Amino acid sequence: QVTLVESGGGSVQTGESLTLSCTVSAFTSCMGWFRQAPGKEREGIASMSRGGSTYYDEWVRGRFTISKDSANNRLVLQMNSLKPEDTAMYYCAAGFGSCGIYSRYFNTWGQGTQVTVSS
Repeated sequence: QVTLVESGGGSVQTGESLTLSCTVSAFTSCMGWFRQAPGKEREGIASMSRGGSTYYDEWVRGRFTISKDSANNRLVLQMNSLKPEDTAMYYCAAGFGSCGIYSRYFNTWGQGTQVTVSS
């Protein structure tokens, strides 16, 4: 059983940055970040395999960066140049097989951390 606890969300202005953290009880073969805005489907943002390969949805490439802080058992999502449309609940996820940015690769989810971007 893997536990995931997200933190780092908050309210920021357009153009600002936030760093989200996911404290994990153990890293799995695939770790990722998702988000869900009100009234919208959950969408994948980025993921990282145990070997360090990273996967990004096209719309975030260049603005968001996923990384692993192994010393502190954290999965990190650095978010830059935030926009109001980035407002959503952000979730950390873990999977035990192959890796990618689609929900089917993951079966364990955190409770989420809210990010609000105002103009």
